[in-house]
Amino acid sequence: MPGSGRIRRRLEELGAEGRAALVPFFSVGDPDLHTSRESILQAAGAGADMIELGVPCSDPIADGPVIQESSQRALSAGSSLPRVLEMVAALRRETDIPLILFGYYNPFFRYGEDALARDAAEVGVDGILCTDLPPEEAGNWTAACRRQSLDRIFLLAPTSDESRIRAVAAVASGFVYTVAVTGVTGARSSAPAAGIEGLVGRVREGTGLPVGVGFGISNPSQAGQVAAYADLVIVGSALVRHMAAAGKQHAAKASGEFVSSLREGMDRAVKRT
Repeated sequence: MPGSGRIRRRLEELGAEGRAALVPFFSVGDPDLHTSRESILQAAGAGADMIELGVPCSDPIADGPVIQESSQRALSAGSSLPRVLEMVAALRRETDIPLILFGYYNPFFRYGEDALARDAAEVGVDGILCTDLPPEEAGNWTAACRRQSLDRIFLLAPTSDESRIRAVAAVASGFVYTVAVTGVTGARSSAPAAGIEGLVGRVREGTGLPVGVGFGISNPSQAGQVAAYADLVIVGSALVRHMAAAGKQHAAKASGEFVSSLREGMDRAVKRT
């Protein structure tokens, strides 16, 4: 089923230009809520096409050390799912960029599936990715999101077979997030393996949706290589690490500079889709 709203429109615009979307990930509240908000706005102004807003969780099982540590810093700074929604409302007063909640099922379940979908849509969230909720068990969740016209974004991996792709196709909208490695999030020294390009093609054909690639993209060169065949390039750990190295005072500036460098690397790529 096609996506709706801001995500669909932005992907259509980029597709017409032969460009991939750049989607940076932020642990909302790292190092604190104010700096996180400013960093997101810097990224939006530096060439990001969408933003993934990481909802901090005490047990982020899909994430490697960099995002695990950022999630703990965010929790220590007072971040939470309600605070993330408050930030979305504040961001919507300053930007129209598509915003995607990225999180784990336990905080979403505790908040309430219907309540979260309603409140997320009300403040301006465009889509939600629940990393540890498989499509076979997501019926109530996807129904709640559909009622609020929220895109439902699901993960596929290098090990996903055709039956898994069909299962995701039945419930997903907006785009499909293809994990580039069989492992947790984290910057890698080399670009995703060549086989990922074939997986992207199979997922695009099997779902009829744009396909993003994430997990392991570390620098402008790698982002450009992935942009040549993917519809979206998703960068998390490398950005989080870059901001942490800059320190709280300079984190927002570092966010904008790193996102700008990724955008330049992607725009130099030759589109092969």
